[in-house]
Amino acid sequence: MNALPPMRQAMERIGSLPPIPQVAQRILSLKINTDEGERTLLKLIEQDPPILAKVIGLANSPLFGTSRKILNLHDAAAILGSKRIKMVALSFAMMTAMARKSVGHLDMHKLWQHSLSVALTMDTLAHHMPRALRPSDEEIYLSGLLHDIGFMVLDYLDPALSDAFHARLAREPGCTVEQIEAEMLETSHGELGAELARHWDLPESIATVLHYHHTPDDPRAAGGQPLVGMACMAEKLLPTFGIVEPVMLEIEDSAWLALGIDPAQAETIKARVLEHIQEVASATPA
Repeated sequence: MNALPPMRQAMERIGSLPPIPQVAQRILSLKINTDEGERTLLKLIEQDPPILAKVIGLANSPLFGTSRKILNLHDAAAILGSKRIKMVALSFAMMTAMARKSVGHLDMHKLWQHSLSVALTMDTLAHHMPRALRPSDEEIYLSGLLHDIGFMVLDYLDPALSDAFHARLAREPGCTVEQIEAEMLETSHGELGAELARHWDLPESIATVLHYHHTPDDPRAAGGQPLVGMACMAEKLLPTFGIVEPVMLEIEDSAWLALGIDPAQAETIKARVLEHIQEVASATPA
């Protein structure tokens, strides 16, 4: 019997991945459209200094036009709104749980910035979609924030292989992620992310988005639509403005129409995406 390749061997240890952080579980369970939910969210963030710092950092972005320095959570909440605060808190809590202690080739800060930008872009896409087709805010933010967390699963399970993978990705910008994954891993960050989602008992629709966000036409992606198509389109829009993950950038009219978006709105959406990247970059310095 042939031995499994290294990454497949590592995937046998999926059960060794850390559990979903308790603070993330509690944030996920909150209904922030209620006063009680908002109060509980702010209380949870106040008790977690790293998350608190991320939220206040975002509130101090010059794009929000504040004339004074934001120093406390309640002022930040007045500027950002509970929806965006929940998004930042969730992403940071989940990604921190997967981070290894030693510094490797995976740039955690850039990954967090990219994930936050994708979530914001998916939210923008949703606002241009017919109301009947829009997923819930919770689904949009959760799938956007976690879509690339499979890179962290690889880093956690096999740090040496992860370093070699990201070194090659940087060295060969003409190759797509999928090409290098097929050659080096015999799996994908999408598949690894989906396994983590199931390990954390997240909805299967979210696992589907994580698995197929680069291959939305795969029949197995149907259970995650339209979120899969939204995540794929967000990633095609973002590299145009400097957040680099090698993907095929062409967006056909049919892709816009599949989301119920008039292709004539493309330039307006691209302009808003640029604002998202500036917002995230200015608010989350390394």
